[in-house]
Amino acid sequence: MFKKRDNVEEIEEGNLLSPKFDNDGLIPVITMCFKTKEILMHGYMNVEALKKTIETKEAHYFSRSRKAIWQKGKTSGFIQKVIEIRIDDDQDSIWLTVDIGNGSSCHVGYRSCFYRSIPLGPIKNARNIEMKFEEKEKKFDPEEVYKGQPNPTKI
Repeated sequence: MFKKRDNVEEIEEGNLLSPKFDNDGLIPVITMCFKTKEILMHGYMNVEALKKTIETKEAHYFSRSRKAIWQKGKTSGFIQKVIEIRIDDDQDSIWLTVDIGNGSSCHVGYRSCFYRSIPLGPIKNARNIEMKFEEKEKKFDPEEVYKGQPNPTKI
């Protein structure tokens, strides 16, 4: 589907898309909010999900647990509208900038999947590191939104 990866110079300095998918046919994706610049989530795409994302201008990912493509926000209503897609220097990682309005990208109900921070400093007991919630309020109730749906943690 995409250009064959012929040589390093074309991959790193060329202008043709030639993504490198891993042995499972996946490429990692980091997704950022275009308004706040916060990281919303990390996921994966296969060839078909990348193609759908490019064509529809809405984020599609590949679920490793379900072995299927899913459109982010289809169930919750918080569709990720793609503003920009970037690819790194060796074309093995994708960066999406998306608009989710005043919505959420986390199946737990928070705006970002990165809603907790890990404290820095000396570790006394690694089994007892207490994280801090950086987001205080959920954007939606997952029990209500996913009622009757397969467990979103399996996405």
